[in-house]
Amino acid sequence: MRLIPVQDAAKAPETNFTGDVHLTPIKQAQPPSRLVVALVRFTPGARTNWHSHANGQTLHVTEGVGLVVNRDGQVIRMRAGDTVWTPPGEEHWHGGTDSTMLCHLAMVEGTGDGDGTTWLEAVTDEQYADAQF
Repeated sequence: MRLIPVQDAAKAPETNFTGDVHLTPIKQAQPPSRLVVALVRFTPGARTNWHSHANGQTLHVTEGVGLVVNRDGQVIRMRAGDTVWTPPGEEHWHGGTDSTMLCHLAMVEGTGDGDGTTWLEAVTDEQYADAQF
C-alpha cells in the first residue's frame, strides 16, 4: 500500500479540447494494471474534441451538469452522481453545458501503448449548440 500524492492540475491541450478545461491526473497505468484515471473540469461551453477509446471509457460526474454525445446524435445529459459508459470505438465528445460547469472522473483501460484514446476533429459550435436541451 502507498499514498499517491495529489498531482497538479494542468490546462488541457487546445489540440484536443475547446474552452477552459483542466486535468488532474489520479492514476497512471502501472503494469499489470492498465487503468488510467483523471479528474477533468470543464467551464461552461468547454468540451473535448470528438474521440474514441480502444477499450471504452467510464465517466463519473462529481459536480455540475454536462453532456455526452455520440456520432448517432444520442445526447446524454449527466448530473453529479451519474455514470456514463461509452463502448470501445464509439466516437463521442463530452463537456459542460452552455451554462454549467462539469467535473468528472474519466476512466479508461489502456492498451499497453498508452491510454487507447484516438483524438479526432473539434466539435463545431453548431454541433455543440444542437446538443443543448
